Amino acid sequence: MGSIAQYLNPSMWGGSLRASFGGDTAFWIGVLQILSVDLLLSGDNAVVIAMACRGLPSRQRFWGVVVGVTLAVALRIVFTIFVAQLMQLPYLKLIGGLALLYIAAKLLAPEEPDKDDVEAAAHLWGAIRIVIVADTVMSLDNIIPIAAVARGNLLLLVIGLAGTIPLIVAGASFILALLDRMPILVWAGAALLGWIAGEVIATDPIVIGHVSAGFSESVSRQIETAAAGAGALLVIAVGGLLRRLHKSKPRSEPSEKGQAPPEA
Repeated sequence: MGSIAQYLNPSMWGGSLRASFGGDTAFWIGVLQILSVDLLLSGDNAVVIAMACRGLPSRQRFWGVVVGVTLAVALRIVFTIFVAQLMQLPYLKLIGGLALLYIAAKLLAPEEPDKDDVEAAAHLWGAIRIVIVADTVMSLDNIIPIAAVARGNLLLLVIGLAGTIPLIVAGASFILALLDRMPILVWAGAALLGWIAGEVIATDPIVIGHVSAGFSESVSRQIETAAAGAGALLVIAVGGLLRRLHKSKPRSEPSEKGQAPPEA
């Protein structure tokens, strides 16, 4: 808990503010380092953001992306503070990976059009929830190098990660435009998320402990790659099944509400 106390120490905040706005070059170099590391490791996060928001009406896509990215980055900051304790929790990545598999397959399922403003609002917040959960799972490994660069400086961490928000939003918006033009890329994006989910599951401390106990390091790496491939294939298979089930569903009859009663 000492590292957490260091993050929340008011004197550390005051010192950081004086140093940063006083022209401390090292501070701003650290900000650029965090920004660069997070962007390099978050390219796949832009894919899941675009996938989750692609079904929204055009006027809601902007807010879905912006709010989703902002809340996801805020959670990333919180998780980075607790990184030492977080990474030691067994089953965390296993559960997160399974959740990501479910999300990736669900993103392939066709969505019903919103019939009113209430449904549209629910759809928007549903997309934001998907962004937050998926981004959090995919960022579990990313926060380790980010925490190393921050070295206990919360202000440095906040400025560095907050600076990535507009860039990730721009990347997700670009990918959204690509998905609209080339819908086949939706399958590629889902497969990528499945691949990442398989890797996340295979790197859970519990899984690593069992695999390393029975296999050599080279075989363990092959098992990790196989798990990633299996995740991608599973998402494609389940997503295809969901689409087929959706097509086979009988379409609901149009409502007769408001029609004139039949003549006697």
